[in-house]
Amino acid sequence: MRFSFKKWLQVLLSLAVAIWIFWYLYKDIKMEALWQALSETSFFWIGVSVLISIVGFWLRAWRWKLLIGAVNEITPPTKRVFWALMIGYLANLLVPRAGEVARCGVLKKSEDIQMGNLFGTVILERTIDLIFMFLTVVLAFFIERELFASLFSQLVSTDLLLEKIMTVLPIFIGLVIVFLIIIYVLFRVYKERNLVKKIRHFFRDLIKGLISLRKVRNQSGFWFSSIAIWVTYYLTMFFVAMAIPSTASLSPSAVLMVMVMGSIGMVAPVQGGIGTFHALVAFILMAYGLTNEEGKIFAVIIHGSQVLIIIVLGLVALLLFLKYTATKRTKIPLNSYSESKQI
Repeated sequence: MRFSFKKWLQVLLSLAVAIWIFWYLYKDIKMEALWQALSETSFFWIGVSVLISIVGFWLRAWRWKLLIGAVNEITPPTKRVFWALMIGYLANLLVPRAGEVARCGVLKKSEDIQMGNLFGTVILERTIDLIFMFLTVVLAFFIERELFASLFSQLVSTDLLLEKIMTVLPIFIGLVIVFLIIIYVLFRVYKERNLVKKIRHFFRDLIKGLISLRKVRNQSGFWFSSIAIWVTYYLTMFFVAMAIPSTASLSPSAVLMVMVMGSIGMVAPVQGGIGTFHALVAFILMAYGLTNEEGKIFAVIIHGSQVLIIIVLGLVALLLFLKYTATKRTKIPLNSYSESKQI
């Protein structure tokens, strides 16, 4: 995957923003405090968290395989889908959102599946994840509605906000209608332009992917794994909370709220959610009575453990992929040579 100067500039800018946010958050945290927290941490529960997160990665790979099988005649083995997924996660640590392209490229080389079909399944997978994330956010805010209402009231005045919404709402609806009309006209007039074609193809692939959900042979397995993936996210966070004395007393609903805030932080277009994840997790933990330092230390431990898993599994997957493709390349000339000899 080759990057233009503009793309490299965007990558470096996002990395600079991530590093700056991380530095700003942790500039007042002393290393002694972090080492003290680590010395008191139960690495047994950290290990349990790591194992559960690996199960989550495998479930995600298996679910992706089901989607691939719905739109392709070739259904790759779960282990090779798992390699592609982990290489994708590794790529995301270097370049935001590059993992989606990287994992599709890995499967294209190892399984000879068309890139367009693979990318369509990734778009669909991300759409489903977004829906489940929204449902999880709604669940967390419903369970912890008193805390959410308290935090919201501290940030804004509810009465003033409602007054402003009622004033702006008619204007907003009018602007949306005008915007949709303009978009429709532009798409009609410039339908042959490359940018318009790309946008149309994107939505066409998305719709095709959503329709292809009906073609998934194992419907119960697909939806069960989609739910189980978020359960593993929660349990990963829960067991890390148990491992650290300052967070061991958090209620299950509080851990759910922390997971939601962390998930929102991971959506930010920075490498691996660096900085944004830590800021939101530390913020919500302070609402549960932890100090600023304790919240930031918890965030760096949970995030650091996940990044370490991704690096280790990603590098192992990369080595296995390179070995497999090298073996595959050496077999092709031998076959073609034997065939030409027979002719």
